[in-house]
Amino acid sequence: MTTYIILSRFSPEAFDNPKHFLELAEQVSKKIKQECPNVKWKDSYATLGRYDVIDVVEASDPKEIEKVAMIIRAYGHSTTETPIGTPWKEFLGGLK
Repeated sequence: MTTYIILSRFSPEAFDNPKHFLELAEQVSKKIKQECPNVKWKDSYATLGRYDVIDVVEASDPKEIEKVAMIIRAYGHSTTETPIGTPWKEFLGGLK
């Protein structure tokens, strides 16, 4: 399986009250679980920087990740960037 890092940034119009974000997050999570059952969620982080959320996921098919990103964009009212992540030891091993 390939590791992907989903970097998301909320649209200013996504919600008008932080409490409403809880509902939004629940809807997005439910939709992803229903439509992308083969994507394995490793971890999620809220950040105070360029991105609002960083998700670490695994999938064997990049099409699954494309669908996840589109769900986050459409239902989560967010923009996303999704680079592939290589475990550090694997990366260093590939340099030998």
